Amino acid sequence: MPNLPVIPETITVHLGLPDDASAPNVRVPFVDYIKNVASSEIYPTWPESALRANILAQISYALNRVYTEWYRSRGYDFDITSTTQYDQQYTPGREIFENVAQIVDEIFNDYVIRQGNIEPLFTQYCSGTTVTCDGLSQWGTVELANQGLVPYEILQHYYGDDIGIVRDAPTGPNLPSYPGRLIRLGSAGEDVGILQRQLNRIARNYPALGGPLTVDGIYGTETEAAVRTFQQIFNLVVDGIVGKATWYQVKAIYNAVKGLGELASEGLRLEEVDRLFVAPLRLGDSGIPVQVIQYYLSILAYFNESLPLVEVSGTFDEATDAAVRTFQQQQGLPVDGVVGQETWNTLTDVYLQTMNSLPEEALGVSDVLYPGLFLTPGQTGEEVAALQRNLRRAAAAVDFLPEVRETGVYDEATEAAVRIVQEHAGLEVNGITGPLTWAAIVRLGGE
Repeated sequence: MPNLPVIPETITVHLGLPDDASAPNVRVPFVDYIKNVASSEIYPTWPESALRANILAQISYALNRVYTEWYRSRGYDFDITSTTQYDQQYTPGREIFENVAQIVDEIFNDYVIRQGNIEPLFTQYCSGTTVTCDGLSQWGTVELANQGLVPYEILQHYYGDDIGIVRDAPTGPNLPSYPGRLIRLGSAGEDVGILQRQLNRIARNYPALGGPLTVDGIYGTETEAAVRTFQQIFNLVVDGIVGKATWYQVKAIYNAVKGLGELASEGLRLEEVDRLFVAPLRLGDSGIPVQVIQYYLSILAYFNESLPLVEVSGTFDEATDAAVRTFQQQQGLPVDGVVGQETWNTLTDVYLQTMNSLPEEALGVSDVLYPGLFLTPGQTGEEVAALQRNLRRAAAAVDFLPEVRETGVYDEATEAAVRIVQEHAGLEVNGITGPLTWAAIVRLGGE
């Protein structure tokens, strides 16, 4: 799920009931889809206020399905169905009414929200004659329009006085929320933060999940434990790894407990989808996130001679921009020099793959190279043992760092030593070993 709603460039419609596997899917421009739905469900002779109110409800309904990935989170490969039994009527090849098309062209990027929430409201509606419901009555809008109500007042009549209209929302590609990579112990990024937030909300309904988890975007042992419990509860493979099946099961349960596909939804607040990390990074930016990008690129450059070397300066300079563009070109990404979520995920994945396939001649210095995984208290394994070896070398070189034992367990002593290094290096003091903390420890050991 994107952080904030965008108007999708296209929408995939299933031409039948959800479980009818024989029914085809069609992908159509979102604007054309709304024109078709509106022309199929309402009459062009209705008052303009009624037409606009209905079209806004139809837009919001469709956007809710897309934004919450209502069907995709249930394993389907489409965004919405063509049947009014479940969704809205879409009739391939039907005539589009001219006045309806003009209104849609004007307001296709407007939608209804509940004030204080950010998701498109699930604007339930029905004909109001043959079928009645708790939401908007299509024929009832005609009567209200004839009484002189404007579209917003008509919508308020059915959905409450606390609704708002988002106008001129941005458009963008209809991308799945699943990051396309396995999320496991040591993973980090915006996707992990989304997962942690959703698990915390689910835990209110399923206390066995424990928590609350610290929403820091780092997949540590507590997050892994919560994922394992979730997988056990919902009959998934219990491996603590978030693949596509677990990701979308989390999303489906999250949608359900919050009622995001219902008119009486709990709603999504801005703080629930706010980015954990800095927005896409580009030329001129600076700070620790830029240092992380530069660190990854600088190490990859040793194994990829066509990738320019960059200095880990913390400033997104021309050299960093050139290295990012080269990396994007090599990986088949849009070449724009901007490190957004896709470039970040690919960069971290390629770094991890590189570390896991080091040539034999590099194995002797493998302790020096960051293993590509965030290490957190409670973790065990060879990566933790390598961290402890680096800490021992650092403790032998400087007098302010206590010696730790090489146990392969990220224990309290290891965490305490990591915190001392972070404070010394001017990094965030959190006891978690990421690439910059690892590099700082290695530098100390070389002093």
